Amino acid sequence: MNRQMRRQAKRQQGRSQEGAPAQPSMNMLQQMQEELESMSVEGTAGGGVVKVVMSGKQLVESVEIAPEAAEDVELLQDLVVAAVNDALNKSQQAASEKLSSLTGGLNLPGLT
Repeated sequence: MNRQMRRQAKRQQGRSQEGAPAQPSMNMLQQMQEELESMSVEGTAGGGVVKVVMSGKQLVESVEIAPEAAEDVELLQDLVVAAVNDALNKSQQAASEKLSSLTGGLNLPGLT
C-alpha cells in the first residue's frame, strides 16, 4: 500500500470514529425536540384580558378573551397581537434555553 492510500484510509477511518460521538448528541436533540413539542406556554396582554396558549412547536393552541374586551375592537386586536407575540417570545426563549443546556452555551448558527 503506498503512502497516499494509507493517508486516505486513515482519513476515512478518522471520519467513522468522529461520527460515533455524534450519535448520542442526535438522541439528545431528538429528546429535546420531543420535550419542546409536549410543552406549552401562555402569553397574556391587557392584564390577562387576552390569553394565548402556544405549543413548543410555536402553534397557537387556544385564545381566551375576557367578555369586556369585546367593547373596543381596535384595542382587542392590539391585545391579541400582543398576547400572541408574548407567547411566541416565551416559546422561543424556552427552546433557546433547552438548546443552550444541550450545547453547553455554544452559539451554533441556525440552532438558536
